[in-house]
Amino acid sequence: MKAFVGVTDKAWADFLAQRPHVNEVNFWRPSGKAFSALSAGEPFLFKTHKPHDRVVGGAVFSGFALVPLSEAWENLGEGNGREDPEDLREAINGYRAKNKMPLISPGEDPLIGCIMLRDPVFFPEEETFPPPPNWPYSAVQGKRYENIVEHELADYFAPIVERVLHRPPAEILAEEENAVVATWEHRGPMFAEAVPTRRRLGQDAFKLALLHAYDGRCAITHRGVRPVLEAAHIHPVSSGGLHRLDNGLLLRSDVHRLFDLGYLSVSPQLRVRVSPRLRMDFPDTEEYRALDGREVRVPKEKGDRPSPDALEWHMDEVFKAQ
Repeated sequence: MKAFVGVTDKAWADFLAQRPHVNEVNFWRPSGKAFSALSAGEPFLFKTHKPHDRVVGGAVFSGFALVPLSEAWENLGEGNGREDPEDLREAINGYRAKNKMPLISPGEDPLIGCIMLRDPVFFPEEETFPPPPNWPYSAVQGKRYENIVEHELADYFAPIVERVLHRPPAEILAEEENAVVATWEHRGPMFAEAVPTRRRLGQDAFKLALLHAYDGRCAITHRGVRPVLEAAHIHPVSSGGLHRLDNGLLLRSDVHRLFDLGYLSVSPQLRVRVSPRLRMDFPDTEEYRALDGREVRVPKEKGDRPSPDALEWHMDEVFKAQ
């Protein structure tokens, strides 16, 4: 298990610490630079700037997305650590000015990097921690630590990470050796039960992650009109699916509705299937019937692509084959 200690301003941490109802947060990057230091489910810790200079909490890493500032606010709201979009814009401009970057112009909607985190924990001031020993103060954005269970600083990280993940790191790793890592797991002959995995995303991060993974284009129509794009679950959460990229498709809103109703599906071979029931129930649907057999757009990263098992489930359980 890796951990990342990110450097933040105390105002961001204080704002979120006062809002315990916010269960997803954005550790935003004003430059839009990508973040690949962690895998989903690993701990991300918050260390404030000097002079405070304390580890004040942490959260579980969901994923990274590069999206317009307006979408970051629309999806995560106060989870961005600010009161409203203008406060967020002002905070980003403060960092840009400090780093001699161009400021956001009025009316501009720039791309920002979103490090999406779930289940944040903030410590009372008297229970915060000093920075890791030999902390490199030249690290402007933070530092990754490898294999913190066996790392020479394991004793330092163990009590912090245990409070963030609610269990000792070693216990979580031992459990994962035998864990099911599929999008869901069927337990028993009749019932499907969701399996909580460290790899799941937060609900709000799910759409941003899909927008990023699919480059802002519908997987089925290939159109890129962002305001009408929605995050679709292949295997719905209500029946055991998880907020995971391999259990998701980015779909135009009308296509999403037809997908959920079983008039459209995607085969495990990543081809669009259109139900014969669509024409029977709604004759004026040539636009949708023309999609039959079309190849589906998929993310560049193989691990983010739709799970064949999830697609097969949708074909078997939701798609109107006749």
